[in-house]
Amino acid sequence: MSVYSIIEIIGTSPVSWEDAVRTVVETADKTLGDLRVAEVQRLDMRIEEGKVAQYRVKVKLSFKWLESIYIE
Repeated sequence: MSVYSIIEIIGTSPVSWEDAVRTVVETADKTLGDLRVAEVQRLDMRIEEGKVAQYRVKVKLSFKWLESIYIE
């Protein structure tokens, strides 16, 4: 038996969308652990003075619950 949660997280990067996704996954893994699937939902960017200032991604992220936190 397994239980999974899905959350939405927004990541940013001044470099690229791929880097923003990497930031989401690496940061979430430090707290959540046992990550399973990352699904990019939305890409956008912030523009300043006619140039891309920041890439932003909204990611749905699933992770497996640990058995020790199951509610019985």
